[in-house]
Amino acid sequence: MDSIVSNSSGYDQSVDWVPLSLTFVEYPKGDVFGKLLALFSLTPFVILSGFVSLILFRRDLHTITFFIGVLLNEICNTVLKHILREPRPLARNTNLLYSEYGMPSSHSQFMWFFASYMLYFTFIRLQYANNKAFKEFFWKVAGAASCIAIACIVSYSRIFLQYHTWKQVIYGALFGIIIGTVWFTIINVVLTPYFPTVIS
Repeated sequence: MDSIVSNSSGYDQSVDWVPLSLTFVEYPKGDVFGKLLALFSLTPFVILSGFVSLILFRRDLHTITFFIGVLLNEICNTVLKHILREPRPLARNTNLLYSEYGMPSSHSQFMWFFASYMLYFTFIRLQYANNKAFKEFFWKVAGAASCIAIACIVSYSRIFLQYHTWKQVIYGALFGIIIGTVWFTIINVVLTPYFPTVIS
């Protein structure tokens, strides 16, 4: 019966199928810590979902330009991977991965772009209210520390789960910080003065 169904379906059984592994994360079976790190490694997708929601409901120009920077950062990562062409650690099964190249780590670069940009935005763009200066400063420090902590955890998760080497993660972080710094400067110095004109 199975052979009859298979033959009548018209499907080509010789085709190799691979998973769309954009969110495909493996961890050691039975390892609770590894599972937790695997969940943390999905943080970039949570952030992207947040961006899309904010843009759809608020349509804030700064959020949109921030998101454009995130996309440009990802494009830079893809270009760098294909220029450097450094493979992932041999321990990984590259047939199940979204990309065979590991330098620089896209997760690390994404998270450190986001963290560095948020730090600049928090301490440069956001202004204090005089009567709540200490309280606002406390929440700014807490928010900045949270961004850095999550970036560190996600970066480490890529090493622990053997998707990247230390070098690939460190270079990803450096590229993310550099691109985040450049993009914040462009937005804050060049683009922001034109926001009122665009809105009006």
